[in-house]
Amino acid sequence: MKTDTQFTTVDVEARKKMKISSGDTIRVWSKIQEKGKTRLQAFEGLVLARKHGTETGASITVRKVSNGVGVERIFPLYSPSIDKIEVVKKSRARRSKLYYVREKAVKEVRRKLKAVRSRPEAALVEGQDEAEVTE
Repeated sequence: MKTDTQFTTVDVEARKKMKISSGDTIRVWSKIQEKGKTRLQAFEGLVLARKHGTETGASITVRKVSNGVGVERIFPLYSPSIDKIEVVKKSRARRSKLYYVREKAVKEVRRKLKAVRSRPEAALVEGQDEAEVTE
């Protein structure tokens, strides 16, 4: 199986100089092959971790919430399939790995669900039927 995927060479020095750290919000433009054509797709999210420094196997873990579902992707920093990386927002984090954000998001969702469940019961006032409240 032979593919005609053409990748541009990666400017390794420019990627080494990028000051991407955990807590930053970045937009990664990756190349996607569809029906013989290559298109760019952006993935914008929070950097949870940066691993292996500036060596060739360096990677970044990026997390975003899409339609209420947390999505994480691991991008090799020096991959030719990545067109460009834009830093949207710089933030200072006190940890090098922000994996606790996963549990924090789950707890927040649970809290919202709990609030949604308890509202109809609290809305009932003496003398009103349930049918009147739901309308």
